[in-house]
Amino acid sequence: MLAPITFAEKKPTIVALAPHVVEMLYAIGAGDQIIGTTDHADYPEAAKAIPRIGNYARIQIEAVAALQPELIIAWRSGSPSDDLARLKNLCFTVAYSQPEQLTDVAKELRYFGKLTGHQKRAEQLATQYEQQLTQLIARFSSRKSISVFYELWPLPLTTVANNAWPQQALAVCNIENPFVNAANDYPQINLEQVLVANPAIIIQPKSAGEKSKDAVNWSQWQTLSAVQNKTLLSPNADQLHRMTPRVLPEIEKLCQDIDKIRLKLN
Repeated sequence: MLAPITFAEKKPTIVALAPHVVEMLYAIGAGDQIIGTTDHADYPEAAKAIPRIGNYARIQIEAVAALQPELIIAWRSGSPSDDLARLKNLCFTVAYSQPEQLTDVAKELRYFGKLTGHQKRAEQLATQYEQQLTQLIARFSSRKSISVFYELWPLPLTTVANNAWPQQALAVCNIENPFVNAANDYPQINLEQVLVANPAIIIQPKSAGEKSKDAVNWSQWQTLSAVQNKTLLSPNADQLHRMTPRVLPEIEKLCQDIDKIRLKLN
C-alpha cells in the first residue's frame, strides 16, 4: 500500500533512490525537482547531471543531509533498508516505490503525481499506459505458444520465473518458459538444464547497446534448436528491466520479434 504523503500545492525537492523512480519523475514533469540520485540513473539524458549520493548498496547519509531534500523516494526492495532507517531517524520524509506487476507502473505514476504536484500529467500518462498494456495483452494473447529461455545473467547462469518482472513481459508475448515454476523468481540453473529444455528461442538482453561480455556463447552447443535456427534475441535491458512506461514499446518489439520466429519455424 502506497503511503498517503502529501505536500498540498508545493512541489518538493526530491532525492530519488532508483533509476526507475528518476525516469518516472521526469516523465510526469518533476525532473527539475530532483536534487540527488543514485548510480545508473541515466534516463533521460538530463538525469546524468543529477548529483550522485550512493547506489543500490549504500546511501551517503551525509550527502543527503547536506542536500536537505523535502522528500526522499526509495525503492522498497532495492534501496538499503538500514540507510533508509537512518534517514527516517533524521526526520526526512521517505516515500516508497514498489512496482511488482506491469499494472503497477500506472499506479506509481499517479502516486508520484500526487507527491510532486504533477497530478494532471501523471494521470494522462497512467491512463495512456493502461490502455497500451491492455491492447498489447489482447494483441498477442492468441499467439501459439513457443519455448523460450531467458538468460538474465550469465555468471552464475540465472533465468526468470514465477512473478519476475521479465517473466511478466514474456507472458504478454505468450511464450512457454521451461523454468517458470522454479522455487524462486530468479533461479540459478546449469547449462545441462537448458540443453535438456532445448528452447526454440534464447533471449540475451543487452544493456546500453552491448551484450554482457560474459554472455554465454550458445553457438558452442549446435544441438540446440535456437542455435540451429539462429533464433537468439537481444532486447534492450535498459527498457525491458526498468519499471517505467518505456517497458511497453520494448515488450511490443520483443513480441513482434518472437512472432517473426513463429512464422519462420512454421
